[in-house]
Amino acid sequence: MMKLVRGDDVLRAILSGELDHHSAREIRAELDAVLCEMMPHTLILDFGGVTFMDSSGVGLIMGRYKKLQENGSISIAGANDSIQRIILISGLHKLVHTCKDVSQAAKNIEK
Repeated sequence: MMKLVRGDDVLRAILSGELDHHSAREIRAELDAVLCEMMPHTLILDFGGVTFMDSSGVGLIMGRYKKLQENGSISIAGANDSIQRIILISGLHKLVHTCKDVSQAAKNIEK
């Protein structure tokens, strides 16, 4: 499940539940439509409510990175320890910012 919050040149996607093959497909479609329409400089993926992520979640993050890499950035906020491990093992930590929570991600934007 996902809720989108639009800001000035920032899009925050609040994710919850399991991020697997079925949910990733729906999230990808909705998120891509808004990214194309809004073209934000920063995408914050709020993982605070995500309880599980498999390789489909890695693909979701990687695809949004590719869409924003030239003119923007992605921050992952609030990921639990198991999701942090997946981000580390997959190498995503080299491509996206990881933050303890959304407030830290917002502070990074201001820098």
